[in-house]
Amino acid sequence: MARAGLSGARLAQAGADLADEVGFDQVTVSALARRFGVQVASLYSHVKSSQDLKARIATVALSELADAAGAALAGRARQDALAAFANVYRDYAHAHPGRYAAARFVPATPSPEHLEAGRRHTELTRALLRGYDLDEPAQTDAIRLLGSVFHGYVSLELAGSFSHSSPSSPDSTGSWHRILDSLDSLLRTWPERHTP
Repeated sequence: MARAGLSGARLAQAGADLADEVGFDQVTVSALARRFGVQVASLYSHVKSSQDLKARIATVALSELADAAGAALAGRARQDALAAFANVYRDYAHAHPGRYAAARFVPATPSPEHLEAGRRHTELTRALLRGYDLDEPAQTDAIRLLGSVFHGYVSLELAGSFSHSSPSSPDSTGSWHRILDSLDSLLRTWPERHTP
């Protein structure tokens, strides 16, 4: 079959699509070659290995998430910004579970593009936190807290961990909104750090 048009960028995008369909862990150069109807060897001029392919997919996912988070934050502050930012991550994870898993992948040797995409997430989170007037080290602590809560909740939700709740329990979306309200309250009254 024709190999025209294949490139590292096109393979990364196709790999991201494949990750959403079959799961990020199942994405390999062989699986991608089958998708394009070409020999595996023909892809190795564009990607070095399955690990390289996964790193490229991770960069695609991080960049997409950063673009969406940046757009969501525009013109918003404090609670509105927090909710918009958090919902980008949750919505992206539900719409693109394979890509979301890829965004958590840390390559052994990250490319400059991967590092830049990761830095954008930190910068966007810092922009969100400026509305709460947090200085260092509180800002870094808050970044870690938000990342942990967002990723932990979404990961549990995607895994079906909340499906065992009783029928009278609030649904996961209701709990999500209450958690965001609680985070907003915490960020408004962030405690001073105590040295042990």
